[in-house]
Amino acid sequence: MSQHPYKSAQRVFVIVDNGSAHRGKRSVDRLQGTWKNLTLVHTPVHASWLNQAEIYFSVVQRKVVTPNDFADLATLEAHLLAFGRRYEQIAAPFEWKFTRDDLDRLLKRLDQPATQAA
Repeated sequence: MSQHPYKSAQRVFVIVDNGSAHRGKRSVDRLQGTWKNLTLVHTPVHASWLNQAEIYFSVVQRKVVTPNDFADLATLEAHLLAFGRRYEQIAAPFEWKFTRDDLDRLLKRLDQPATQAA
């Protein structure tokens, strides 16, 4: 946030899950108090399907790590690297349904004072 382009941006949206590091009013106050142009956007509770990193690690868990019967760490590492190379070849983009119009409506709502947004 202290470097370009974030430092000079009018608004920076940071999408976060509801993990303990950025959940709750104190966390929001701390982050948004430190950077006035930052707006935290929390994904819905129980919406890990929105988090692409969680999706990838879920696939890794099901396709590589389970069952955990590797002879040693080197074997596990080899399996993980091979899977990563293969997944890069077969992975397809997520077809997001959130449109530019949806974003415009959200931004207009976020621009309203808190008393009007409800």
